[in-house]
Amino acid sequence: MLVLKVKGMNCNHCVRAIEQAVCRIDGVASVRVDLDKAEVRYTGSAAVAAVSQAIADAGYTVSER
Repeated sequence: MLVLKVKGMNCNHCVRAIEQAVCRIDGVASVRVDLDKAEVRYTGSAAVAAVSQAIADAGYTVSER
């Protein structure tokens, strides 16, 4: 499981937007967004760069791994 810290999430709409964006990436097996911790956790073989880009394209900022 990989964990990314994400800035800009503040509601359940944000959670759904990120989950949908990350789930579309080939190689992502599962994704879980923790709004309180500002984290996105995912499993699978997808590259961190691809997941980070999908999150950025959805309008959020990946701050660290």
